[in-house]
Amino acid sequence: MYLELDHLKKHFDGREVVRDLSLTLEQGQLLCILGASGCGKTTTLNMIGGFLDPDSGSVRLDGEDITHIPPEQRPVTTVFQSYGLFPHMTVLQNVIYGLKFRGVKREQARQKGMRYLEMVGLADYARAYIQEISGGQQQRVALARALAAEPRVLLLDEPFSGLDEGLRTEMARLVRKLHEAWKIPTILVTHDKAEALRMSDRIALMEDGQILQYGTPEQMFCHPKT
Repeated sequence: MYLELDHLKKHFDGREVVRDLSLTLEQGQLLCILGASGCGKTTTLNMIGGFLDPDSGSVRLDGEDITHIPPEQRPVTTVFQSYGLFPHMTVLQNVIYGLKFRGVKREQARQKGMRYLEMVGLADYARAYIQEISGGQQQRVALARALAAEPRVLLLDEPFSGLDEGLRTEMARLVRKLHEAWKIPTILVTHDKAEALRMSDRIALMEDGQILQYGTPEQMFCHPKT
């Protein structure tokens, strides 16, 4: 397995939020972690991304234990619900911001940034500022920035939740299209059953810090275990 979560546990204020969770993701798959708010899915994602240390258990990527590697050193990129864009920067500057910390030269970074903006349909907005573009476009910028880092795993934390239904569908199609083109192992956290069914290769149904069922969309919806 490419990504392995092995018996992860996490407590907050004496409450067990993630309970002995084990999960695997194969190379090239898109996995949806599906569950209601408070079930522990974002906490799980943050342990994969390095933003939280598990109380016990491990995270392994292609056989390497990355459990205690800080997020900025992991080959993992997260697109957060809030996008985390810099309003004082242009769209292109936001996309290439992290590349300077990786030693990428300015012109090379610019070319790479434009390539990814073209992929998400925003090449014409490269010089616009964040406050000048719509919420759906801002999310495309966040996605382009994540892809520009060329991660070995892409994490998406309910990235469509702030969008209306039409934009949610449009963005879901874009993410799926990019995934099919690049085959970056991807984990999407969502509470939307239709979104999970539409987008994923595998679904992990989560409740109360545990995985209730793991399988293909067809298995999950046609043969539920609970």
